[in-house]
Amino acid sequence: MTCKGICVRYKAQKPVGTGRYASGQRRCQICEIFIKWEGLWCPCCGYRLRTKPRNLKYKAKLRARVEADSIEAKAATDIESEVQEVKIKTKTKSKAKTAKAKTTKSKTMTKEKTPCKYCEKLFIYPDKHEKNCKKNTEVMSSQSNESIAIKA
Repeated sequence: MTCKGICVRYKAQKPVGTGRYASGQRRCQICEIFIKWEGLWCPCCGYRLRTKPRNLKYKAKLRARVEADSIEAKAATDIESEVQEVKIKTKTKSKAKTAKAKTTKSKTMTKEKTPCKYCEKLFIYPDKHEKNCKKNTEVMSSQSNESIAIKA
């Protein structure tokens, strides 16, 4: 495995303010170059690329940088979720107002149920039920008399 010169196309410039590994660069030990490449293997020689520093001092720097980035990302997602919650709350409040208006209309439109004199079941129109109620003896006797009159 030797360098074929292909890696020169992917050579990475040193980033300002951050480390090479923190910015996503990788190092090939065979080609002795930092490259901007997404794969695990060098496009030139096929050797495994290093994605982390070997020196203890630079490892600590990278770890601190990664932690700072994760805290920053978490704070950004928290802010986004709070904004979405506020939007949802305002939507539910407007929906609740319309729902209240509908329920108040329906309450005024509905009549209260009153019990039947004979069977004491609740009905909206009890007088209609009372005419045909089975427990009403007056209705039962008049119906039997009428049936006899019709047969004769």
